[in-house]
Amino acid sequence: MTHIFDPLPIRGITLPNRIVVSPMCEYSSQDGFANDWHLVHLGSRAVGGAGLIFTEATAVTPEGRISPEDLGIWSDAHIEFLARIVRFLKSQASVPGMQLAHAGRKGSTYKPWGGSGAIPPRDGGWVPVAPSTLAYSETYPTPREMSTEEIRAVIDAFAQAARRALEAGFRVLEIHAAHGYLIHEFLSPLSNQRKDEYGGSFENRTRLAREIVSAIRKLMPEQLPLFARISATDWKQGGWDVDQSVELAKQLVPLGVDLVDCSSAGLAHDQKIVAGPGFQVPFSERIRRDAGVMTGAVGLIETKEQVADILENNRADLVFMAREFLRDPYWVLRASRELNQAASWPPQYLRAAPPDSPARKRFDAETPEPAG
Repeated sequence: MTHIFDPLPIRGITLPNRIVVSPMCEYSSQDGFANDWHLVHLGSRAVGGAGLIFTEATAVTPEGRISPEDLGIWSDAHIEFLARIVRFLKSQASVPGMQLAHAGRKGSTYKPWGGSGAIPPRDGGWVPVAPSTLAYSETYPTPREMSTEEIRAVIDAFAQAARRALEAGFRVLEIHAAHGYLIHEFLSPLSNQRKDEYGGSFENRTRLAREIVSAIRKLMPEQLPLFARISATDWKQGGWDVDQSVELAKQLVPLGVDLVDCSSAGLAHDQKIVAGPGFQVPFSERIRRDAGVMTGAVGLIETKEQVADILENNRADLVFMAREFLRDPYWVLRASRELNQAASWPPQYLRAAPPDSPARKRFDAETPEPAG
């Protein structure tokens, strides 16, 4: 199981281990601003030893939010507090990452514990945009079809958001092209019925993803990695599937994507998911093998045995975890103790580190027993 703690170099960044805190919406912002909740939430996982920590899906425009409480990076004013979070993550030897997102037709909806369905404009909602005027479901808002000028503006919004993220100090950026949000809506024929250069053929449906990748990569220093999260399948007949995902990955790698984060679903409300422990790992394995790109596995991965199997059998290069980090922010430190493997323990916590680790031995040799 030692592969869990293998470092992974990507461009000029080296991740200290193979465990990633997956983006998880917190619905705790006001006007897109990060706050103490985000500092403590993300900071706890850094103290807990995660190698790479992503923010939640961070909106590149106000109307690109899922809910009014989403984190945002459409304004330079958002940078200051995000930079504070970045400094703390780095101080704990974790690599800070930001996922850039636009919710598309799934925007203007209530946070999960605040209601369901569409928020009308009179209550602070907005009319979302999408490739076509097709609502996600009957309870979601009907979107407005984007013009080509609006598409170009969204591409620029992603690029400017990337600039701000880099200014805040983030070292890895991820483009959110999954879960039924805007870029995924363009990819899938179930949601994209356009007749112009952004619809119809596979080449046209993938155009927005390619153009966003290119726009962001132009702004990024060569040494910093760029990831893309995709839904490998819509879990619905006639939709986006793993074969198309392989071909998309082949397109994105030459444009500067270093790793494909392989999730699934979210595009169709009547999707038929066959879920279970590690149910999306075959997608990361297939895309890694057939597209020749590093991948991340995500989805119902909870135990160190699962993680070790994925890494040992080259089914992914990184393992993204979400719900398990909500249950246990210190998952990595706990695994290192149970496996007696070295990890980046905060000095404040070294009394609990593996007894045979060099850091613990130095600590025991140099530190007297506390009085209380």
